Amino acid sequence: MSVRKTAENTNRAYHEFLNIGTPKIKNRILKTISQKLDASRDYLISENEKDIKSAKEGGSTSAFLDRLALNKKRLDGMVQSCLDLVMIQDPVGRMDNMVMRPEGFKVGQMRVPIGVIGIIYEARPNVTVEAATLCLKSGNAVILRGGSNAYHSNMALVRILREALDENHVNPDLISYIDSKDREAVNELLIQDDYIHLIIPRGGEGLIRSVVEKSRIPVLKHYKGVCHVYIHEQADIDMALNITLNAKIQRPAVCNAAETLLVDLACADTVLPPILQALQEKGVEIRGCEKTQKLGKNIKPVSEDDYYAEFLDLILAVKVVGNIDEAIGHINRYGSAHTDAIITENIHMANRFINNVDSASVMVNASTRLSDGGVYGLGAEIGISTDKLHARGPMGLEGLTTYKWIVIGEGHLRE
Repeated sequence: MSVRKTAENTNRAYHEFLNIGTPKIKNRILKTISQKLDASRDYLISENEKDIKSAKEGGSTSAFLDRLALNKKRLDGMVQSCLDLVMIQDPVGRMDNMVMRPEGFKVGQMRVPIGVIGIIYEARPNVTVEAATLCLKSGNAVILRGGSNAYHSNMALVRILREALDENHVNPDLISYIDSKDREAVNELLIQDDYIHLIIPRGGEGLIRSVVEKSRIPVLKHYKGVCHVYIHEQADIDMALNITLNAKIQRPAVCNAAETLLVDLACADTVLPPILQALQEKGVEIRGCEKTQKLGKNIKPVSEDDYYAEFLDLILAVKVVGNIDEAIGHINRYGSAHTDAIITENIHMANRFINNVDSASVMVNASTRLSDGGVYGLGAEIGISTDKLHARGPMGLEGLTTYKWIVIGEGHLRE
C-alpha cells in the first residue's frame, strides 16, 4: 500500500474513533493488547532474534544491540505499561479553566486529541507499543515507521496491536505501519500534511535533523541528549559517587544518560579520584581536562567536540569548573536542553541551578536517568521534547492532546 493511501486510511480511522473512542473502549483495547503481548512472548522473542542476528552480522555496536533487544524484562515492561495506562485518567474531554464572564456566558478549554501522529524511530522495538498505546489512550491515530534493523520485531508487534483493535470492533487502521524499507517512504510520509497533524522522530541526531528539514508537518523533537551531572562543592561525596555512576553506566545507550561530569574546583581533589576510579572499574573511558588528568590515571585529553558529544556509550567527558556560574554557563553552552543535574546540600545553590539551567528537566540530588515519562508518572512517553512550545520534557498523554475553546451562552451576541 502506498504511503499516501496509508495516511488517508489512518485519517479516516481517526475520525471514526472520535465517535466511539470512549475511555471504556480505550481501556478495553489496552487490556487486550496487554494480554496478547503476554501470550505472544515466544513468538516476539523469535522474531526479535532474526533482527538481532542480522544486526550482529552487520557489525552493529553493543549499544545498538542493547536498544534492539526484546528480552523478558522489556516484554514485562511493555505488558505492564499497557495496564498502567488503563489506570491513568483519560485527558480527552476534560474542561479546564471554565469561567463565567461578566456578560453571562461561560468560556473555557477542552482537551482534545491532536489527530493523526507520525512516529519515525530507530531500533528500540518497544517504542512500537509505547507510541501506539499512548496515541490510543489520548484518542489519536498513529502511523509508525520503525528502523529496518527492527523490521521483524516491529511487524510482529504491529500485528498484535491491530488484532487487538479488530477484536474490539475498532478500525485496525487506527494503528498503521509503513512497512517499506525504502528511505523514500519516510520522505513521502513527511509531505502528507492534509492527513497527518504531527511528526515525532525518535532516533539519532542525523535522523531528526533530516526529518525537520523535509517535513511539511509540525515536528516535535529533541536532537540529542547531552546530559550533565554537576558536583557542587557542598555535595555529599557518597551521593555524588552513586548518582554519577547511575547516570553514566546504568544504561549508557539512552538519551538521558550523563555524557559530561562537572566538578567544583573546591572539592575536586577529594571527590574526583574515587569517582574516576569507580567509573574506570566499570569500563568507562574518561576524557578529562588538565586538572582531571592530574587526579586520575589513563585519562585521555578532552576536546571541544567531546563537550558537545552524545556518546551513547561508556565514555564520559569530565571538567573541573571554578564555581556554579561556570558550571551553568558550560551546560547552557554545550548541553542539549534535555536533562541536567546538580548534587549539593546547599538549597540556595540548588535553586540557582534550577532557575538558570535552560533544560527540559533539571534534577537536584538525583540521577539524570530519572528523566522518563514512566518515572514521572505519565504512564509512558511518546518521546522527549526540548522544544519550548506545546510540550517539553517527557511527553505523555497530556502532551498528545491540544485544546479547543468552548463558549456556552444563552443567546449572547457581540455588542
